[in-house]
Amino acid sequence: MVILAQLIKLQDYITRYEWDTYRYPSQYIRLKQDNWKKLYDRWLNPIEEPENSILDDTDSSRISKLKSFLKKDAITSEEVEAEPEEVLPNTEAELKQYFLDQLFDFQLKWATSTVTERSIMHKKYRDDSLLKFFLQRFPDSYLLLYFPIFSIKKAPVDGEILLIGPLGIEIIYIAETEDEASFIAGEERTWTIQGEKESKKMLNPLIALKRTEQIVRSILRTKDIEFPVYKTVLSRTNLIINHYEPYQTRMIDKRSFEEWFQEKRSSSSPLKSSQLKAAGTLLTHCQTTSVKRPEWDEEAITFTFADDEKK
Repeated sequence: MVILAQLIKLQDYITRYEWDTYRYPSQYIRLKQDNWKKLYDRWLNPIEEPENSILDDTDSSRISKLKSFLKKDAITSEEVEAEPEEVLPNTEAELKQYFLDQLFDFQLKWATSTVTERSIMHKKYRDDSLLKFFLQRFPDSYLLLYFPIFSIKKAPVDGEILLIGPLGIEIIYIAETEDEASFIAGEERTWTIQGEKESKKMLNPLIALKRTEQIVRSILRTKDIEFPVYKTVLSRTNLIINHYEPYQTRMIDKRSFEEWFQEKRSSSSPLKSSQLKAAGTLLTHCQTTSVKRPEWDEEAITFTFADDEKK
């Protein structure tokens, strides 16, 4: 089975998870599973369907492979432009990566638009390797807020990465450089980035982590939600040299990264009600910048969730 964490908030963009935090996560998992099965069956039995696209029985036009996936959640004709046919990958590993890449684009749509509104997403996110890492390498029971902007007393406050799992919220600060430098942690306001030839100062990551933690805990208290909150300084590529153990903060560098990563990957816990309640409450306190869809765009909406059709 292909796993993919869920992007429920991207910066200050509007997100469909704001509409119904209880419904969309489970809806996404079901859509993902159904469409992976369709794609995998087509890959195993290419003769049965000559066209290389995933199609519902009701589809009559030749469209992109994941078009039927997108159609299941009210989108516009503008978002499902026909694409040239592509040849499916040769190996199962390549097929999974192909599917992950298609789902990544789908997640960006859900994280930047609703049926009636949309946000103008910066193109950098389509090639954001860190964002792809969190989405494509973690189970879909994890909900990701990627550098959300909170609205505190009507003022915007930048937050760090929030990874909301079934058992708690992990606030993550990424400390990485492109060279072999080491991060020298201290209790002062600054840390040192020690390279082979020179060193430089950086603001202590614990300051940003504590600020985000205070915001998260205060928001949860507004709804009397008791849900664990943890802090992590994460470096996948560098060493973190620290001579003390910060309170409720993990230091994960390249030596301990694999253990931390596998701990997340091996999680078999399903989505939990307390997790969804915490996520929904945080979303209500995030800033959102969006615009109404043009009238012609709204009129083009022809597809809804199957659940909606039953109502």
